[in-house]
Amino acid sequence: METMVFDVGETITRDDRYWGSWADWLAIPRHTLSALVGAVVAAGRDNADALRLARPGIDVRAEYRAREAAGRGEYLDEGDLYDDVRPSLAALRSAGVRVVIAGNQTACAGELLRGLDLPADVIVTSGDWGVAKPQPEFFERVLEVANAPADRTLYVGDHPANDVFPAKAAGLRVAHLRRGPWGHLWADDPEVVAAADWRIDGLSELVAIAEG
Repeated sequence: METMVFDVGETITRDDRYWGSWADWLAIPRHTLSALVGAVVAAGRDNADALRLARPGIDVRAEYRAREAAGRGEYLDEGDLYDDVRPSLAALRSAGVRVVIAGNQTACAGELLRGLDLPADVIVTSGDWGVAKPQPEFFERVLEVANAPADRTLYVGDHPANDVFPAKAAGLRVAHLRRGPWGHLWADDPEVVAAADWRIDGLSELVAIAEG
């Protein structure tokens, strides 16, 4: 593989803070929202549906803007990264692999990620591009920044519908990561198993893939 491209949520960053902050904003117990996230994951629904179940009729975008205006918007720091992120990305770059981080996040989240000085060549989000996964146009943009042919580019992510299937459809190689609720729940799904070129439990396993 010449280039490896990484999803963000539950691949690079933990979603604990994200969902916890939403629960606090909606004034509901964190456990309640966490359970609702699990329910929509199990049903194969969009994760934002957890917010809609918690607060029927919610305008998620309007609430997001209200949180920003109240000074309770997005935030990321070192504690939001999984422990294997820095060493694994650094090892991949040392092995000559181009490292790209590209996920479904806001432009604000992109700025926060770039501020963490991660060992990556490019960090970009759907908010930066104006197109989101699983749309084919997102993966067209991925290939533009990958600087490698599709069959020499590996997309790494936890979410079957947003990562595994559309990346494979775009001609990329795919590594499904057993991490976070989506990664664990769908890890042994026959369609995921058939689509993924590799199935991994941590990012450190990618170094052997790169060297192989």
